[in-house]
Amino acid sequence: MKKHLKKLTVAIAAIIFSVSSFSQTDNDAIMMTQHNFCTGLMYQHSSWNEYWEGSFKRPALNLGTVSTQMIGAMGNFGIKDNLNVLFSLPYVTTRASAGTLLGIKGLQDLGLWVKYMPLEIERGGNTFSLYTIGGVSFPTTNYVADFLPLSIGLQSTNVSLRGMADYQYKNLFVTASATYVLRSNITIDRTSYYTTEMHYSNEVKMPNATQFNIRAGYRTSKVIAELIYEGWNTIGGFDIRKNDMPFPSNNMDMTRLGVNAKYTFNKPQGLSLIGGGSMTLTGRNVGKSTSVNGGVFYIIDFSKKIVKKTGG
Repeated sequence: MKKHLKKLTVAIAAIIFSVSSFSQTDNDAIMMTQHNFCTGLMYQHSSWNEYWEGSFKRPALNLGTVSTQMIGAMGNFGIKDNLNVLFSLPYVTTRASAGTLLGIKGLQDLGLWVKYMPLEIERGGNTFSLYTIGGVSFPTTNYVADFLPLSIGLQSTNVSLRGMADYQYKNLFVTASATYVLRSNITIDRTSYYTTEMHYSNEVKMPNATQFNIRAGYRTSKVIAELIYEGWNTIGGFDIRKNDMPFPSNNMDMTRLGVNAKYTFNKPQGLSLIGGGSMTLTGRNVGKSTSVNGGVFYIIDFSKKIVKKTGG
């Protein structure tokens, strides 16, 4: 039964990465203006009833439909026009519609990023930009990692480095990025475990991972509509064995396809609504999940307060 449980954690991880790409965040080519702070809440619901055991896709008959709900607080502050700092903190709830296993809920991992745009070239209606993004995420609570997929996370501390390029012609754009993720070891509530060999320890070595993200669509200051194709690849790990339970250091790979839309209101100024959805196309040791999301964000302009204080 626990073998089905593993897949959700990967789905959760990918979903949280996807959610963070729906606003001015680390995964898109939008920068927050100096002294402006964009903050808001995102809601996402995902579910699956099939998963890949290695490369073999099978139904999760003893779990039914596994669902995850996430409410995330996010923010982006413009230190300069080309330098932003960002954060995200999700609250995750998991549930299985069949079987006897109870879901888990709680705060997951706090994510912090620094986003820098060293180059922006404008020629007529063409704009080309380069970005570097560095980030770290770490657990905020002592949740259980070795209870997949009903666990809300993997308990590792992650350090990521991303390179990104964006090209826009008038209102049409394409953005591509690649990320390398370093993951710390974790400890589990067992004194021994088996992967491809026996380990007499409670420490689990977590494999590092890579991620890519490609998005294209229509972008103005008021409306954004985009198609997103992204992938996650674990460097190492092992497959879930036939009829065996899943494990945090399994090899977890996936590709996902999604759509995004954002609308910014004229009044009240700074208010925007965001919505979208995505589905898993291919995978290895992950659930075949489908997700929908929505959110509301508001920009606070602190530059006006600075001007008033200085008497400008």
